[in-house]
Amino acid sequence: MSSAPILEVDPSHPQPRIVERAAKVLEDGGLIAYPTDTYYGIGCDLNSRKAIDRLYGVKGRDRKKPLAFLCPDLSDVSKYAVVSKFAYRIMKQLTPGPFTFVLTATKLVPDMMQTKQRQVGIRVPQAPLMLAIASALGRPIVTTSATDLEGDVLIDAKDIKEKLGNRLDLILDGGVQPNEPSTVVSLFEDQIEVLRQGKGIIVG
Repeated sequence: MSSAPILEVDPSHPQPRIVERAAKVLEDGGLIAYPTDTYYGIGCDLNSRKAIDRLYGVKGRDRKKPLAFLCPDLSDVSKYAVVSKFAYRIMKQLTPGPFTFVLTATKLVPDMMQTKQRQVGIRVPQAPLMLAIASALGRPIVTTSATDLEGDVLIDAKDIKEKLGNRLDLILDGGVQPNEPSTVVSLFEDQIEVLRQGKGIIVG
């Protein structure tokens, strides 16, 4: 298998042609790597079970551990998760931003993306590139950190190409990214619980 092409992109002001190309790769069931507001991610179309399975393979991740996905806008989240008035108010304050919210899934979320408790992790990142691609695709993008086979985080697109290029379909190069994971926040049953402290800070 040939190595994925690598395209330079402006993460803050993404070129429309690159957004369109990335969305087409995802629509066709491909995997892409991209910069976000926390780290380089690898992702696929939420509606492609085959692509999600490939993504688990690239990560070497236990399929019992669901992956998170990102939505282009807060208004899209309620299609895929049960959002109470309390949860909406919290998310409105913190999005877009470096947070992953744990909520109860709706029937639109594939079973393989849910925990046994039917919960999902959803992001609306401060990442114009990814919001534009998800919007162009018209569906959420399953997302996980770009790591090598040893689990070390890859912060440079050129390293991603070297380590994972033959297992991906497109790599978007936005320069070196710091390794700062998102803060994971459970909003289950209208309670705020920080499950993992990352880049995002909750005040008060």
